[in-house]
Amino acid sequence: MNDSTAPRAITRTWEAHLTYRECSVITGTATHTVTLTRTPAGLEATVDGEASELARAVRILGAADALTLTAETLELAPIGKARASKLHRLMARYGVPTKEHYAFASAALDAPVYSLALLSEPDARNVWRFLCQTHAPSFAA
Repeated sequence: MNDSTAPRAITRTWEAHLTYRECSVITGTATHTVTLTRTPAGLEATVDGEASELARAVRILGAADALTLTAETLELAPIGKARASKLHRLMARYGVPTKEHYAFASAALDAPVYSLALLSEPDARNVWRFLCQTHAPSFAA
């Protein structure tokens, strides 16, 4: 089952142990380190520290007798609906019109924002900081 709320892996690295056979006789063994990285352009692969074609990396992973996940880097988890709702309320309280919340967050992050619920914790904090800097009440006498 695919949990869409779980953070996705940005990179995963495996140690793949392969056994080569000819007519049921072991002719050799090999160990490869395979890394798959998610990029905006798609998946990129490295095998034993060198750039490789994705098909080759997948072939090594599929043929492995044993796979050991040695490293994994996950995306930051989104803040979710409850925190996004609080951020919407704070923006409204500070005077940002409702229709401008996403544009405001986009300006704060210098990147398009289509949902506050999908912001990471650091991004949400940056939006909050920008809100405080631009809309905080002045207490000067």
